[in-house]
Amino acid sequence: MQRSHQARTGWLFLLPFAAFFALSFLIPIGMSVRASFYRDRPVGGGLYAGGKTAEAFAGFGNYEAALHRQEFWAGLGRVVLLGAFQIPVMIGAALTVALIIDSGLIRRPTLFRLGVFLPYAVPGVVAALVWTYIYSPELSPINQALGHLGTTVDFFAPRTVLVSIANMTTWTFTGYNMLVFLAALQAIPRELYEAAKMDGASEWDVVRRVKVPLVGRAMLLAILLSIIGTIQLFNEPTVMAAVNPSMGHAYTPMMMAYNTMTGALSPSGAGPASALSILMALVAAGLAFAYTLIQRRSLA
Repeated sequence: MQRSHQARTGWLFLLPFAAFFALSFLIPIGMSVRASFYRDRPVGGGLYAGGKTAEAFAGFGNYEAALHRQEFWAGLGRVVLLGAFQIPVMIGAALTVALIIDSGLIRRPTLFRLGVFLPYAVPGVVAALVWTYIYSPELSPINQALGHLGTTVDFFAPRTVLVSIANMTTWTFTGYNMLVFLAALQAIPRELYEAAKMDGASEWDVVRRVKVPLVGRAMLLAILLSIIGTIQLFNEPTVMAAVNPSMGHAYTPMMMAYNTMTGALSPSGAGPASALSILMALVAAGLAFAYTLIQRRSLA
C-alpha cells in the first residue's frame, strides 16, 4: 500500500508537466502529421467554386509534390551547406572561449562570460534586424569604414548572403554553446589536471589530452542541437528577404513551409506546409542520427 501511494503521488506530481507536454508538443505534432495527408480542394459551383474549400484526403500526394519541387532541394542544399561550414566555426569558437574562461586567465570571468552569452539573450528577430541594418548598403557602418579605403562589400549578393546569415547565427549561438562546454569543463575533477602536471604535462598538453577529450559528450550535444537548429533556420533569412527580395520566398525549407501556409507559394494550405515541415523533421533526425553514429564509432 505504501508503494502504491508513492507511485500515485509521483504520477500526480508528473501530471501537470505531462498535460502541458501533450498540449504543447504531442498534440500539435499529431495534428501536423494528420494535416500532411490532406489538401484543401474547392467545392461548390460558380467561378473558383465561390471561394469555398474542403479537406480532401491526398495520401502521400503532398509529400510527393514537395519532393518534386526544385525550391525544396535548393533550400535544403543551402541549409546543409550553411551547417557544413558554420557549425564547425561556431563550435570551435565556443570551445575556445570556454577553455579560456576555465583556465583562469580572465580576471573577471563572470563579466566576460555574460558578455559572450548576451547575444543569445537577444530575440532572434531583433538580432536579425540589427544585423540587417549593419549589412544595409546605404547604412552599413562596415561599408562606411571600407569606403574610405575605396572598397565596399555587398552582404546581400547571392554569393555572400549565406555567409552573412552564417555570421548572424554564429554571433547568436556561440555564447550558448560556450556555457555547455564550460559546464562540462567545470565537472572534470581537478585531480586529473594535477596528475597530468605531475607526469610532466604542459598546459597545452592538459588542454589537448585531458580537457578536450573529456568534453566529448558535451560537444556531441552541442553539435546535435546545432544541426537541428540549422535545419530549422527561419528568422534570419526571413528578415533579410524583406529587404532583399532576390532571396525569394523559399530560400530555406522553413521559409518555404511558412509561405506555403500563408498562400505566398503554390500549392498552398496547411497540408502542403505540414508535409514540408515533416520532411524537414525527418531530415534533421537523419542527420542527427548519422552524426551520433559516426561519433560513437570514432570514440569506440
